[in-house]
Amino acid sequence: MLRLEPRTSPSHAMAIASPVIAAVAMLVTGFLLFRLLGKDPVEAAYIFFVKPLNSSYGLGELLLKATPLMLCALGLGLGFQANVWNIGAEGQLTMGAIFGGGVALWLGDSSTWWGLPLMLVAGVIGGMLWAAIAAWLRTRFNTNEILVTLMLVYIAQLYLSYLVHGPWRDPAGHNFPQSRGFADAQTMPLLFDGGRTNWGFLFGLILAGALWFFSRRTYAGFRLQVAGLAPAAAAYAGFSEKRNIWLALLISGATAGLAGICEVAGPIGQMQQQISPGYGFAAIIVAWVGRLHPIGIVLASLLMSLLYLGGESGQMSMALPSAITGLFQGLLLFYLLAADLFITFRLRNVRTTGQPDQAPAAPVAAASSGGPGATPLESSP
Repeated sequence: MLRLEPRTSPSHAMAIASPVIAAVAMLVTGFLLFRLLGKDPVEAAYIFFVKPLNSSYGLGELLLKATPLMLCALGLGLGFQANVWNIGAEGQLTMGAIFGGGVALWLGDSSTWWGLPLMLVAGVIGGMLWAAIAAWLRTRFNTNEILVTLMLVYIAQLYLSYLVHGPWRDPAGHNFPQSRGFADAQTMPLLFDGGRTNWGFLFGLILAGALWFFSRRTYAGFRLQVAGLAPAAAAYAGFSEKRNIWLALLISGATAGLAGICEVAGPIGQMQQQISPGYGFAAIIVAWVGRLHPIGIVLASLLMSLLYLGGESGQMSMALPSAITGLFQGLLLFYLLAADLFITFRLRNVRTTGQPDQAPAAPVAAASSGGPGATPLESSP
């Protein structure tokens, strides 16, 4: 009989293999789903996972969609290491876009060199301020940051909707809920010709290295890791829990805000009612698939980006439903959680043997008859 047993120590090999197992299980399940939908599994898998990467333009789109996922997940991963659960990166991304986009609209057609840097700084500040609300409520009133950050997502999205329907709506936009287009000086430069990948991806790579150095080589990063691994030890050492909460939320808000301004100043080029198809929420999966490590997050963001591209390719080529992307994302998270169980547990085959209903009565009989096992009291007449 198979039984789950706790390991004496977490399995490092399983921690590395878990995302790979989850990805393979996702692919196998995808084959079965394509068959159930009446599609050729081999052709569907090719269109979903291979066709988007057949051209340099497709590779550029892979990097483009990986950029906001990477930026959001890097900040979230740092907070998750400290047990600070920021679930609202989507809202912080939106506020970063609003702050940075507002600067672009204020600048108008100005071609000043400092316009784009000012937009980036404003986007970072916008994300930090939105995350600071959750940090203040958590440290001041002990509210749950999961609920607060999640509810702030909807407030940010409603505020964006108000702006593009009202004061920021383009008078020449045929009544569409969008702002006027940003000037060329307020858009992100491209990394290479023939694609839409911009400097945002480069920012993500730089940020991954910076956060690795921060978490591994600085005292503040060490505090965050200790707070996550051993909260009691962190309290005994005098590490401030409130300081860790503020630091984790501000950093994750800043990276999400940067993702937001990179989107509106990059492929979108204006303020719209919908800026993100859910990058902030998908980044939670990216952070865990990447094992909360900056390098792992970079690789996981590419995988998640491929799911977005594959979903779009499947819709156009095979008339697959638009929900197919979310389905694969959910499968990946489900299998990852299942595989993670075996980091701290293992399956063991336990043999069950039949037990006798009653213990042998021979020693008792011998004792009662004055035999070798009898006590003086038992052997007396």
